[in-house]
This record gives sequence, C-alpha cells and structure tokens, in this order.
Amino acid sequence: MSEDNIAYMRLALEEAKLAFDRDEVPIGALLVHKDTGKIGAQAGNRTIELSDPTAHAEILCVRNMCKHFGVQRLPDYNLYVTLEPCPMCAAALSYARLNRIIFGARDLKSGGLNTEINLYHHSQMHHKPEIVSGILKKECGDILKDFFKGKR
Repeated sequence: MSEDNIAYMRLALEEAKLAFDRDEVPIGALLVHKDTGKIGAQAGNRTIELSDPTAHAEILCVRNMCKHFGVQRLPDYNLYVTLEPCPMCAAALSYARLNRIIFGARDLKSGGLNTEINLYHHSQMHHKPEIVSGILKKECGDILKDFFKGKR
C-alpha cells in the first residue's frame, strides 16, 4: 500500500465525511492525474441534495473534469473512492476511460467490481481500468456503518 494511495484515500474520506454531515450516504471520491499527482476534482455523494439518483461521488468527479476540459474521456486520471463503485458508476468510469480505480471498502451487496458482478469481466466493457482495492478499507467501511447505524 503506497503512501500516495493512503494520502489520496484520506482526502476521499474527508469528502465522505462532508457527505455524512449533509445526511448523504458518506462516499467520497477524487480524480488524480496519474503522472503529476495533481487533484483535478473531488466530491461526495449529493443524490438527495441534487434530487438526482446519479449524483454519486464518482460521477460528480467525472462530470466536473470532463466539463472543465471539454472532453468525454479522462485516460490520464486515477479515481480514488471510499467504496467499491456500483454498476452504474463502474460502467461510467469505463466509458470515461479512466486509467485506474482505487477504492477502500468492498461493497458485496451493490458493488459493480466484485466476484458476483464484475462489469470489467464482460466483453461489452471495452475499456477495463486497473483496479486497486482495500486502501484504508476499515476506515472507509466504518463511516458507512456509522451512518447506517444512525438511520436504524
């Protein structure tokens, strides 16, 4: 586990904490240039605030960067996200041609990259970003557990 991966995941966790404070499912993400390490976008979930079921942290980051550059693909960027992307996000990240996806906690129930449904194992997904998982998985999982414990 590289120091850079840990540092960037901590920043994604900060976005997740901000989402938690907004009473959104606490997932945070950021896009980082693969060569320079410069952060291009960061976001937390905003599905409730924006009344938009697609306003996941990953999607918001990709939208912001694509709009900023006037492009539809971001092959020079790595995505850090606190939870394994859902199938919608996994597909969008493939279409955006991201270089690498680094996530914290696995989502065995709704994830799009686990053994039950790994979209990148299907031939329909033409671009398959490299996947790194388990970075700060306990911290990334704990914030979700705390959030949902408070909802019950």
